[in-house]
Parts: sequence; C-alpha cells; structure tokens
Amino acid sequence: MSSIILLGIKHCGKSTQGKLLAKHFDCPFFDTDDEVTVLTGKNPRQIYTEQGKEAFLEAEKLACEKLADKLSSINKAVIATGGGICNNPAALEVLHKLGTFVFLNADEKTAANRIVWEIKYDSDGKMKNLPAYIANKNPANVKEVRAIFHDFYIERQKIYEDLCDIEVKMEHSASKSENMERIVNALGGVATPKVATS
Repeated sequence: MSSIILLGIKHCGKSTQGKLLAKHFDCPFFDTDDEVTVLTGKNPRQIYTEQGKEAFLEAEKLACEKLADKLSSINKAVIATGGGICNNPAALEVLHKLGTFVFLNADEKTAANRIVWEIKYDSDGKMKNLPAYIANKNPANVKEVRAIFHDFYIERQKIYEDLCDIEVKMEHSASKSENMERIVNALGGVATPKVATS
C-alpha cells in the first residue's frame, strides 16, 4: 500500500492523526515542516519571516525531495504536510508520487479557535505567535484575526478539495481515535466518492 500524505489547514489535526495512523499501519511518520527544519536548521516560520516566501518554497521542495529519497526503501509511510504546501506545486509533485493525498477537512471555528489559543502578547500588547499570513495584515484584536482567517479558510478549502484524492471531515465532537477510524475507512475506498462523512 502506498504512503498516506495528509493535507489541510493549520490545526486540522495532521500531526495528531498522522502519528495515530502510523501506529495503526505500523509504519514511519514524517512531518514536512520537521524535514525543513532538519535540512535548514530553521523552522518554516523563521525561513518565511527572515528570507521570504520564495526561499521557504524552495526549502520545502528540497525537504520533500530528501524525504522521497528516504522513503525509497520503505513501502509505506504517513506524511503530515505544512498548511501552506498547497501553494507549492513543486513540492506537491514530489509528494504525490509517493501515495494518496488525504484532505483533513476541519471546520472553520475549530481551526480559528486553535490559532487564537496560541496567541501571545508582548509587553506593549501586540499579538505574537500568529501565522505569517495573519501577522502580515497586522490585526489589532482577536476579532480581526478571525476575520482574516475566515477569508483565508474559504480560499484554502477550495484548493485542498481540488488537490486531494480523498476528503475526510474531521468531527470536532469526535475523539482522536474516532476521527482516525474515519480516515482509515476512507482509505479503504479510494475508488469511491471523494468525501467521507461516516
């Protein structure tokens, strides 16, 4: 069976579900953001902030190529991708050769709440620890953070839906293991309709 590549917006559960799936299928788990950090010595946010978008896209592509080399001797792995990989066609091309793209579709409120929970404030009250696409718009308060995220969420959902081989709705009220079972069930029917709702 080929590898499972998890796509989706930040905080949709890619890392959590990826580790559970790797344990379920008894195979290795990888995270493309971790691979970027190993390759460059800097995390994706640092690269993006210090060197810009193009530098990050190149680092992400190279990290995916290194990962593909690593997996050449492994039959199957679970790979969690960074939330912005949907805008990196070169990296996606490398990954899609390895297996199935699974879009973990989390609801907007859940994803937004997780971003808000991670906000930190500096001494003058300015918000820190926001994703770059939100921070770059200099939101003045949490309401503005949610408004910026809303537009971003709508745009990204469409991209993920177009990219994926399988779409699985993540239920906020379900346990992590229940959501994992939804993914496993969906993977058993790659040739069936894209959206798994049960």
